[in-house]
Amino acid sequence: MMKALFNKIIKSRIFATSAGFDTLPVRLAVGFIFTTHGAQKLFGWFGGYGLEGTAGWMASIGLEPGLPLALLAGSAEFFGGLLLILGFLVRPAALALATTMVVAIMTVHISNGLFMSNGGYEFGLALLVVSIGLVIRGAGSLSADYSIHTTQSSK
Repeated sequence: MMKALFNKIIKSRIFATSAGFDTLPVRLAVGFIFTTHGAQKLFGWFGGYGLEGTAGWMASIGLEPGLPLALLAGSAEFFGGLLLILGFLVRPAALALATTMVVAIMTVHISNGLFMSNGGYEFGLALLVVSIGLVIRGAGSLSADYSIHTTQSSK
C-alpha cells in the first residue's frame, strides 16, 4: 500500500513531463553551461580555480564555511547540468540549479546591477529563468524522465 502510494505521488511527479521536443536544445545548452561551470569550481577545469580556490573565494566574500558551500554549489552545477543533458531527474535538478542561481545572484551579482559588463546578474537571471521553466515543464520527449514516466503510466 505505501509503495503504491509512494509510486503514485512521488515518483510519478518527479519523472512527469509533457511530450515535445522543445526542451531538448534548452536542456543540452544549459546543461553544458552548468556542467562546465561546475567543473571549474570542483576540478579547476576550463580555467577554474578548483574546489579549494572556489572555497577561498566564497569565504572571502562572506559565504562561510567556504569549502562545504563550494562543494555544494559546484556539485549542483556539475551534476545538475549532467542530469539536464541526460534528461534524468530534470525537475529536481533544475530546482537545485534555480536555487544555486538565486544564491549567486543575491550574494555576488545583485549589487552590480543588471548588466554582465559590470559583473551584474543578467546571465544568472537567464539561467534562473530557464531552470524554473524546466521545473515547470519537465524534460520533454527525448529524455530518460519521459521514458520512465510513460513506462510507469502504462502499468
